Amino acid sequence: METFKAILCIVGACVFSYALGSISFAVIFSKLFAKKDVRDFGSGNAGMTNVMRAVGVLPGILTFVCDVLKGAAACAAAKYLFFPYVFELGIHPWLNPVYGAYFCGLLCIIGHAFPIFFGFKGGKGIATSVGIFAVCCYPAIIAGLAVFILCVLISKIVSLSSILAAITVAIGVFFAHESVNPAYPTTPAFILTALIALFVIIKHKDNIIRLINGEEKRLVVRKGE
Repeated sequence: METFKAILCIVGACVFSYALGSISFAVIFSKLFAKKDVRDFGSGNAGMTNVMRAVGVLPGILTFVCDVLKGAAACAAAKYLFFPYVFELGIHPWLNPVYGAYFCGLLCIIGHAFPIFFGFKGGKGIATSVGIFAVCCYPAIIAGLAVFILCVLISKIVSLSSILAAITVAIGVFFAHESVNPAYPTTPAFILTALIALFVIIKHKDNIIRLINGEEKRLVVRKGE
């Protein structure tokens, strides 16, 4: 009976994380502010940068903040609500709140990219990953944000900055995970982080092609109303 409850708890965490990730704030705010679907404009990506370009700065900022919060909420729910109960049952040492948070973060990113509520056409997960690693490994996301901001200031290319930031976060988890979670080995956390980083990079495949060809656009935002 306890094992069955644990399975239900894990399934609940997975469904919650994916469903939360599937809330596309880029689409919501673009329709709210401009009565249009941001995916029909610009790059077609449901993310902060395209919202800023197609709709305006304010809806872009709101998109970023809400995407960050949903990533943090998914991981926090796993870390403090779902997986503590599972871990207490002692079924497997990897079924603990820390690794559970990383895994639910991955599911939230997948939901963000392929949202069930918005036709499975979503964003690339950069803002959502900020919330994920703010909960899972804050030193790594601080390093990632520093690289992102520096790269944007120098290159004005968000996609390049996002890719470099994703790689930085993975490296940061490798070196900083045990300083934040000393009771839990780095390897499982790093594997899950590497999967998140790889997923984000693959979602940028079109940007990578444009970068190689020298065709990637630099950041220019539309003034909000």
